[in-house]
Amino acid sequence: MYKKILAAVNEQVNSEVSARYAMHLAGAAGARLYLCSVAEPDLPDNRFELAKAAARRLALRAQETGIEAECLFSKGDPARKIGEIVRMGGIDLVFAATRREDVQKRFYAGTTARKLSVSLPCAVALVRVVHLGRIHPKEIFVPLKARLTHIPERAYFTAMLARAFDASVYLFHTTKPIKKFFHGEVPLTPVEWEKKIPADISLFINLLDRRGVAHEKGHTTGAEGRSITIEAAVRRSDLIIMGASTRSLVSSLFRGNPVERVLRETPCNLIILKPGHEDT
Repeated sequence: MYKKILAAVNEQVNSEVSARYAMHLAGAAGARLYLCSVAEPDLPDNRFELAKAAARRLALRAQETGIEAECLFSKGDPARKIGEIVRMGGIDLVFAATRREDVQKRFYAGTTARKLSVSLPCAVALVRVVHLGRIHPKEIFVPLKARLTHIPERAYFTAMLARAFDASVYLFHTTKPIKKFFHGEVPLTPVEWEKKIPADISLFINLLDRRGVAHEKGHTTGAEGRSITIEAAVRRSDLIIMGASTRSLVSSLFRGNPVERVLRETPCNLIILKPGHEDT
């Protein structure tokens, strides 16, 4: 599914961590990796040199592990330049890291990360780095809604990262309580939830099973964003993967959504995947 993966690398350490996720996924998927550094017009030369050095270091590391890797350097507006590379080079997936100031704004309002997430015609993985020392996840936490889009791609992305790190996957769903006449709202028991697993989640699980990905399932009731962050903290998960459509990313600017809350409060590294392949 992913044959060409691009990682945006700047002078910040978090972008190098994001690129390492891209590198590991490229290795698992058998994809070619592009390390791209774009200097904005006002970026000092010494900071651009740091970015280029990081890209070259990552490319060398990738090549040592058998991954085809190439560095791309340019100057100009990062979002526009990366967009040109994506369209001309047929890139399937772009990894980009958030910055500290991105999290303080309303879901990247006006930032390069948001511009990439809503404008690129390919899949985009936005990475928030919380723990620099936990970039080799042993458990990947995947929240799932009852209704999912791009299920094959989301399952593939999750499976490739799990394979890359030999990690287990924890699938988590927030449900609504059952309303009973005399008892008010009653949470679903584990047995009841197993019997009522939504069809989209069942398909996601089936696709993971086909790829031999070890996984557990869990659920709770309550506010989705808060439940995700609490459950991930309690389990000491290493990485959260959440899906987000272009529409949800744009609407979050006005109303907010669970993705935005998890972005702000995540207890571990977080990848927000905007899928790029049409459902088949």
